[in-house]
Amino acid sequence: MNLRRGIAAAVILLGSLTPAMADDIGDAIGDAQKAYKAGDLGAAKQALDLASHLIAQRNAEGLAKAFPGPFKGWKAEEAETSANAFASFNGSSATRRYSNAKDETLSISISADGPILAQMVMVLSNPQLAGTMGKIIKVGDRSAIQDRDGDITLLVAKRFIVKIDGDVKTDEKLAYAKAINYAALENFK
Repeated sequence: MNLRRGIAAAVILLGSLTPAMADDIGDAIGDAQKAYKAGDLGAAKQALDLASHLIAQRNAEGLAKAFPGPFKGWKAEEAETSANAFASFNGSSATRRYSNAKDETLSISISADGPILAQMVMVLSNPQLAGTMGKIIKVGDRSAIQDRDGDITLLVAKRFIVKIDGDVKTDEKLAYAKAINYAALENFK
């Protein structure tokens, strides 16, 4: 009975968005609504799962807007986005890789949402716990963790984890960390 109520609530909530969305997400929500009304809970759940995955994909594509362009002497690959639909990892992520003429590489990853991320948020938002993961540093006005390899991890808007890593010097990682468009993440919906 709880499954039926949960699906009904999701169909009603998401169904109210359908007229504003003429796309795959809206279509999946509409399919869920039709299946639910026909009494096919399995098809309704499957359609809602698809809608959830499509929303995560769209979110991942939006995360890529926060990546900085390559610095002088550097090249950047296109951002790679991912929407993970597995129950324990449900969330969105985007990664962009950078390289220079010395064949040094740097990678910036942004992860959003998901149950595991929520646990990381608890650790990163507590300076005493975060300090056990490495040295606490400032990136602009933000606190970050820098590990032994100089990799940098930041929590943004208690929703995003940003990680900068690679085989470059720490100051280059820090420069890229400062160049990320944090306002784009803070205003991300």
